[in-house]
Amino acid sequence: MALTALMVAATAAVPMMVQPATAGQVAPPPLVLSPNLTEPWVLQLQPRAATRNTQRVQRQRVQPQRAQPVNWWSRQRQPVQQRPAPQTRTRQVAPQFLPTIVTYDGKHKPGTIVIDTNARYLYLVQSDGTARRYGVGVGKPGFEWAGSHKVTRKAEWPDWRPPAAMRKRRPDLPVFMAGGPDNPLGARALYLGSTLYRIHGSNQPWTIGHAVSSGCIRMRNEDVIDLYERVGVGTTVHVI
Repeated sequence: MALTALMVAATAAVPMMVQPATAGQVAPPPLVLSPNLTEPWVLQLQPRAATRNTQRVQRQRVQPQRAQPVNWWSRQRQPVQQRPAPQTRTRQVAPQFLPTIVTYDGKHKPGTIVIDTNARYLYLVQSDGTARRYGVGVGKPGFEWAGSHKVTRKAEWPDWRPPAAMRKRRPDLPVFMAGGPDNPLGARALYLGSTLYRIHGSNQPWTIGHAVSSGCIRMRNEDVIDLYERVGVGTTVHVI
């Protein structure tokens, strides 16, 4: 009944708003109330439809970002910021100490190993006027040495027996350590004459190019394996 009365009142009010036509003019057509204008009142009389529309709107709402207090003593809150995962840094050999081929015009014959301890390079002289150059780690201050020797023995994944003098300086060192990836002598070793010195690999590649050893010449494992395959027992080694 309320809806019918509303429609009748709206229809009755329309003619009063129309201005009468003057002489020589055509009267405008009467206004007709569209049934669509009743939809807002119809929706109010249909609670189920209104509930469905409200539920649709709620499903489209964006969930607010979780918040946390700015400080433990403050009630003010701010969005949680995701912290980036920490990056793992890996220490590697400096680029200038990676293996390369260089021109060689020195006096040593092909097949000879020359180690420049000041420049931190090992050269394997070749027969075509070049040399294979590798970066090395050398003896730290107080453990430098120079001289000429021959390779008297070669070993793959050598065992390590620290000398008594070294164990006296470093009581934490073991008497014996089997060869393997954790062994300080690395993947290969070339023993020099009757000395305690060796050209050997290292599981600490970032030390290449530095004076860090107790006199031995250390190389990257990849590089000492390459050198190991190119030289044999009896090879002359000059340390300068």
